[in-house]
This record gives sequence, C-alpha cells and structure tokens, in this order.
Amino acid sequence: MRALRTFVVAALMATTTWTSTHAVERVDLLLVLAADVSGSMDKSKFELQRSGYAAAFSNPRVIEALRGGPRGRVAAAFIEWSGVLQQKVVIDWTMINNDETARQFGHRIMEAPRAFARNSTSISAGIDFGMTQLDRAPYKAHRRVIDVSGDGDNNSGREPTAARDVAIAKGITINGLVILTELPSHSYSSHTNPPGGLQTTIATTSSAAPMRSSRSRRTSIPSATPSPRS
Repeated sequence: MRALRTFVVAALMATTTWTSTHAVERVDLLLVLAADVSGSMDKSKFELQRSGYAAAFSNPRVIEALRGGPRGRVAAAFIEWSGVLQQKVVIDWTMINNDETARQFGHRIMEAPRAFARNSTSISAGIDFGMTQLDRAPYKAHRRVIDVSGDGDNNSGREPTAARDVAIAKGITINGLVILTELPSHSYSSHTNPPGGLQTTIATTSSAAPMRSSRSRRTSIPSATPSPRS
C-alpha cells in the first residue's frame, strides 16, 4: 500500500531563525501539517506518522517540488492535535528554500516530544486550530493548505464537516491521510471528510516503506503548482 510520505512540505527558517520583526514575505504556499496524537494513536502509528513526515524532507523529489514555484520557497507549521482542548504548535511557521532547511525541518519533527496522549479525537478542533495558524502566519500566500493525518473517528467537538466548510469558505484546501493498523473492508474516507480537499489516502502500519514513497509524491501536489496570484 502506497501512502505516507504524501502530505508534506515544510520549512526551516531561511537562515537560522526569524523574529516578530521579520518583514512579511510572499511564499508559494502556506501549509499546516496537522498530526493526530489522540489516545488511539499507539506507538507504531505515531512513529509511522512522524517518520513519514520527516523522511519526506530529505527526498529530492519533495525538495525539488518545494522550490518549484514562482518564488522558490514555501512556509509551513507542524501541529499536533487530540481532543477539543488539546492542540499544540510543535514547530512554528518556518520557511524552506533549499535542501538544508528541508532536512533540518525533518530532523526537528523527529526530535520533538509527543504533545499529547490518552485523549479523545476531535478532527474538527484540529482543523479549526490549523485555520488559526494560517491566519497568524508571518508569511503570505494565495495557496493555503491543511494536511490532516491520523486515525479513528471524530468523537468530541463539532462535526468535522462544519470545520471543513468554514475552511473551504476561506479558500483553504484540506488533505486527509488515514493511518490504520490494517485495511478496513469498507471505505474510511469519512475520517477527514475529504470533499474539501485534494484527496484522502489510507495508510497502514504494515506498509511503512511504500507509504513514505507515496508521501513524497503527493507532497509535490500542493507545493509545486504555481499560482499566478500567489
């Protein structure tokens, strides 16, 4: 099954760090990576999710895609979410414009401690928190994307469709990646209610290597397509 290194495109600060006095810059894409860390995300799923994101940033095809837009740079934030009141910015807004910044961002993903555990699952709250990060981003871009990855159904907070509809109204694209222990016999697309996004992918913990390969390809979709208005 091909599916995990699919949503990524993130960034490290252009040189080392930026501050609140950093001038607003235009980038090709603003991307929020929203990772589920609810109680159902056991150790194997959590590690698969983290390693898939991190590995993408060292993949030449991903790096080429990130630099393929009109400005040659994108910005992203990595957040983790669980219940209605459990969301955290793990890596704040950063920029990527070369191989080194991409790899450094991947390293930071792997090194960061898990934000939450043993909590409920609120996909809607995760999307809402992602929209908040897009609104506060110190960079500007016409294209804005939230990549939601995780497992399980929404069991707290409002319906995911409500949050999704707000995001769509703001011109935000939502992508969904479902991480499962094994493939279900039925469609699991309702996890992230993907009609507001590009597509939904189902990933299993028994197919880690193929999923990382797939993540690298799909990451290029939101990052490499130029927009004349961006």
